[in-house]
Amino acid sequence: YSTDFEVHRNWLAITHSLPLSQWYYEATSEWTLDYPPFFAWFEYALSHIAKYFDPQMLVVENLNYTSRATVFFQRLSVIFTDTLFIYAVHECCRCINGKRAAKDILEKPTFILAVLLLWNFGLLIVDHIHFQYNGFLFGLMLLSVARLCQKRYLEGALLFAVLLHFKHIYMYVAPAYGIYLLRSYCFTANNADGSLKWRSFSFLHVTLLGLIVCLVSALSLGPFLVLGQLPQVISRLFPFKRGLCHAYWAPNFWALYNAVDKALTVLGLKCNFLDATEIPKASMTGGLVQEFQHTVLPSVTPLATLICTFIAILPSVFCLWFKPQGPRGFLQCLVLCALSSFMFGWHVHEKAILLAILPLSLLSIQRAKDAGIYLILATTGHFSLFPLLFTTPELPIKILLMLLFTVYSFSSLKSLFRREKPLLNWLETIYLVQLVPLEIFCEIIFPLTPWKQHFPFVPLLLTSVYCALGITYAWLKLYISVLTERTPVRQKAE
Repeated sequence: YSTDFEVHRNWLAITHSLPLSQWYYEATSEWTLDYPPFFAWFEYALSHIAKYFDPQMLVVENLNYTSRATVFFQRLSVIFTDTLFIYAVHECCRCINGKRAAKDILEKPTFILAVLLLWNFGLLIVDHIHFQYNGFLFGLMLLSVARLCQKRYLEGALLFAVLLHFKHIYMYVAPAYGIYLLRSYCFTANNADGSLKWRSFSFLHVTLLGLIVCLVSALSLGPFLVLGQLPQVISRLFPFKRGLCHAYWAPNFWALYNAVDKALTVLGLKCNFLDATEIPKASMTGGLVQEFQHTVLPSVTPLATLICTFIAILPSVFCLWFKPQGPRGFLQCLVLCALSSFMFGWHVHEKAILLAILPLSLLSIQRAKDAGIYLILATTGHFSLFPLLFTTPELPIKILLMLLFTVYSFSSLKSLFRREKPLLNWLETIYLVQLVPLEIFCEIIFPLTPWKQHFPFVPLLLTSVYCALGITYAWLKLYISVLTERTPVRQKAE
C-alpha cells in the first residue's frame, strides 16, 4: 500500500482520539496533520463512521495499521465522496456552448468533456490506486468554476473559499478567482470597447465577497486563533524545510535546473574542477524529502521560488484584467496560474499537475488550438505520475489505463475538430511517441542492468526531466496563445 493510507489513517486517529488543541501538535507518526482545518474536520467526521469498521485504526499508536477492514473503509470513503465530483462535472457540462453539431452523442462536446473529466487517468490512479481524496476537492473547484460561468458569483466565491480551507494547494489558482470576481462582479458594467466603467464599481459586491472570505476563514481558523495555535497551524501548512523538490521530482523547471546542476557536477568531477570532499552530502537524487544545496548552480530558496512564481503568473492575470474574454478568459488564467505555480513553486508534488489538466479539459473541447495543448499536457503530465505506481503487479494496470484514456482523448478530440488542421505538428508527435521507449527502458531494461544498484534514481530522473520538457512546452504554447489572442471589439457586461 502507498504511504497515503497510513497518512490518512493517522489523521483519522488524531482527530478522533485527541482534543482539538492537540491536532496540530501530535507527532507520534512522521505523517503529521498538515492540511487546513476543514480537512481535519472532514477526517473527524469520517472517523465516526470508521469506528464501525475497525476501531483499532483510530488508535494513534497503531502505526502502519492496515487491516482489511481499514483499507476497505478508506477505499469506500473515496468512492463515496466522488459523488460531489460527478455532480460538478454535470454542472460543468451544462455550461458548455453546444453550437458544434454532432451526428452521434459520442461526438458531442458535452459527452467528450464528461469522459475526459470522469475517466481522467491521473485522478483515477492517484485516488483509487495510490489513494487520496482529490476527487471531491476537484469537485469543489469545478463546481465553483461552473457557478462563476453561470454568473452565480457569490456561490462560486463561497465554494472556492471553502476549498482553500480544505487544501491550501488551491492557492495556486487564487489570483485567477480574485481578479475575475473583481472584474466581472465588482464592476457591473463595461464600455463599448470592453474597458471598465469605473463609476460602475459596487462597494456592496466587494463587501459581500469580503464577508464570505472572512466568515469562512473564521469558521476554519477561529478556534485555533482562540487557542493561540495559529502560528503552529501555519507552520504545519507551510513546511519549508522539506526542500525544493519532492521525493519524486515534479516535472517542472526545477527538475531541469537540478538535472543541469547534476550534469555540471559530474563534468566538474571528471575534469577535476570540483573537489569530491566538498560536495554537499544531501543529494537531490537520493529520492528523499529533505533540504539540499546545489553544487554548481546557485541554491534555490523559498523566496526565490515565490518571486519566480509571481513573475510567471503576472502576465496571465494582466490579460484577464485588460483583455476580458468572459468565462473562457477566466479558465485560461486559471490554467496558467496552476501551471506557473507548478513550474516554479517550492516543494511541488507531481500530482499537482492535475490542477492544470482538469480545467484545461473544459477549454479543449472549444478550440482546436487548446485541444492540441491539452493532448500534450495531459499525456506528458499523466505519464509523469507513473512512478507513483512502482510495483510489478501495477505495471500492466497503469499502462492499460493510460493507453485507454490517451487513445480516447486523441480520437475524440480529433473527431471533434476533424474539419480543422491537425491538432499536433510532427515535432510534438515525435516527442509524445518517445514516451514509449522511455517507459520500456525505465521499467524493463534498466532493472536488468548493474546500474540499478549504483544509480537507483535514474528512472525517476529521466521520467521527470523528459516530462518537464513537454510540460514546459505546453505552458509556453498556452501562454503565447493567450497573449496573442485578440480581444472582442465589444465585451458585454457580465
